[in-house]
Formats: sequence, C-alpha cells, structure tokens
Amino acid sequence: MKTLKIPEATIIRLSVYSRYMAQIKRKGIVTISSGEIARGVGVSSAQVRKDLAYFGEFGTRGVGYNVGELYGYLMKILGLTTQWKLVIVGAGKLGSALAMYGGFAERGFKVVGIFDNDPRKIGQKLDNLEIMDISQLPKIVEANEAKIGIIAVPAEEAQEVTNILIKNGLKAILNFSPRVLSVPDDVVLRNVDLSVNLEILSFYLDAQKR
Repeated sequence: MKTLKIPEATIIRLSVYSRYMAQIKRKGIVTISSGEIARGVGVSSAQVRKDLAYFGEFGTRGVGYNVGELYGYLMKILGLTTQWKLVIVGAGKLGSALAMYGGFAERGFKVVGIFDNDPRKIGQKLDNLEIMDISQLPKIVEANEAKIGIIAVPAEEAQEVTNILIKNGLKAILNFSPRVLSVPDDVVLRNVDLSVNLEILSFYLDAQKR
C-alpha cells in the first residue's frame, strides 16, 4: 500500500467510519453491511466499499462486515493502535481546553506537555498537567518522544512556534492559529481554522434563503 496515493478525503472518511464503528460495537452489534455504514455516516454504500478497497478485501459478500474486525482494521490503518505523544504550545482558553480534552486519550493520543511564555500562567495546573515555560519544550519532547505539536497561539507568534517545534524534531503539526505557516516538505501540517468553518456554515445558511 502506498499511502501517498490514498486521497485525503478517503482518510477523513475512514476516521468517520472508525468512530461510527466504535458506536456500533458498543451496542453489541456483530455484523454490518456497507449500506448500513453508509446510512450511518451519510455517504453512499459504493463510497464505503471504494474507500475500504484501497486497503484490501474486507467483509463477506451477502453477509457484511464483522464489526469488531473492521473496527480493528480501521484503527490499524489510521495508525491508532500506537499511542502518540503530543505537546501543546499556547495555554490560553483554546490550548487549555485542548489539554483537558478527554477524547484525545480515547483515540490513542496523550498530551505530555503544554507550554506558554506568560509568567502568570506558568506553574498553573490543568488537571494533571503543569503549564511550563516554552524553554522546557525540548526536554519534554525528547523525554517523551513526542511526535505531534499543536499550535494554539496568536497568529503573530505562530510561525516562530512552528520553527521551534520543527527544530525539536516534530514532524506533524496541528495549527489552530489563523495564519498560513511555512514548513519543510517532510513536515505534515494540518490547519484548523474555526472562522473558515463558520463561514462555510454561514454560506449554506444564507443559500437556503435564496
């Protein structure tokens, strides 16, 4: 399997499928069809089969998919059978909320450090995490073998923080700042712009009135 040839939209849908399968699994359902998955997540059954076909043959014709097995395959495909350590830079309202978000642990991610440069915040506790000075980031990243960095700082500080993360060997960055960042080709960058998503919602709401 050559991961780079897998459409990003497919990977996004696989994440949605895995969450839906987790819900179905908790209900004790043993088998499920592509049509039932499709109805559950809002796509076509053909799309479900096409997405899964990138990674091999799953399920039995006329029977469907074993829920437990398919969930396990999806978690493995998404790299979620390994616990990934991550750090957060920015201990404002957003960064603090992310640090205390229990959903990360459920999906195999562990926050090992949160950092800021505001002396008033350094030393404060967020659950079992202590907000640390940004100067401590290299030590924490190395000690925990952290691989992912989350940026939750103002736009004007985002590129500097990005450079610090890259300098310390992080190859995957999730950016919550409203700024376009520059990273090397070997660094995976994902941007989460809340304003853009709200504007998409406003577009569709306004379109309903036309």
